[in-house]
Amino acid sequence: MNKIKTRLSASALAAAALLSGCATGPNRTPGDPLEPMNRTVFKFNDAVDQTIAVPIAKGYQAVTPTPVRTAVSSFFSNLGDLGNIANNLLQLRITDATQDMMRVVINSVFGVAGLFDVASLAGLPKHHQDFGLTLARWGVPAGPYLVLPIFGPSSFRDGVGRAVDVRFNLLNYIEPAARNPMYVAQFISARSDLLGATDLLQQAALDKYSFVRDAYVQQRRSLTYRGHGNDEPALPNYGEPDSEATPGAKRGSGEPGGLPQYQDPGDAGSGGSPSHSNSGKAAREPAGLPQYRDPGDDTAMKKGGGAAGHTAAPGAGKAASPASGAAAH
Repeated sequence: MNKIKTRLSASALAAAALLSGCATGPNRTPGDPLEPMNRTVFKFNDAVDQTIAVPIAKGYQAVTPTPVRTAVSSFFSNLGDLGNIANNLLQLRITDATQDMMRVVINSVFGVAGLFDVASLAGLPKHHQDFGLTLARWGVPAGPYLVLPIFGPSSFRDGVGRAVDVRFNLLNYIEPAARNPMYVAQFISARSDLLGATDLLQQAALDKYSFVRDAYVQQRRSLTYRGHGNDEPALPNYGEPDSEATPGAKRGSGEPGGLPQYQDPGDAGSGGSPSHSNSGKAAREPAGLPQYRDPGDDTAMKKGGGAAGHTAAPGAGKAASPASGAAAH
């Protein structure tokens, strides 16, 4: 079975390479210069899927209880973590490789050979990796979009990666008598898990080929750049001028002018506030009101030469005249 899968991958790549010369043209979709050939292969794959794979997957789903299907899916997912470990090491993602290794150990021991995903319950994330992503990590371009017979959506880079990923599958190293039925069970389980996506595709997509192509390209890009578009993750912004200020922090003297300067009544008891030319007036006004500098005080200061008498509150002279008259009488 191992040799058959390897030969199928190689044959699919060879057929795509031979047909690519007559399928290219100047008006093809960018990123999909092999679209005519890809559409032909896609129709073939879709016919095989609808005729054979989907009925088998639906039958499996109908006769198998949900807990059993979940256990089977978890078992093969646990085997897949071995490939994740290898590719994370090749990508020098040591933390991810360590977490995936812990997942294999925990699920194999406490999850009864991987039938239960105990590691996810313990908070250990699963890192989906393959050799195509490893090649992308080291700068190998994806190349044109490519639909492989039987295997489905791919690219030139990911097609090469598939041939290597076969070597990371533990099933390849057991006896054929046990390996081949497990391959069949793995395929049926995986196809059963995708029945919901197939129903959505049948209902929502006007052009199934374009829908699958765009979804595949976006998914691979997201896995390659880990959800950050075409860039590496952005670094945190420390101390930049446009960064959000610390709550409660006061702006320095470089704050743009043009705004009235108000004094909080609660600051009256603090001794660090600067003195102003109208401090005498502020001291005589009732407490609890905000103190601000009237622009008219500057004019009065200029006319009076800075005398303290001109800083008194308006109406203070009128209040003194009756008092002096009363004293004279």
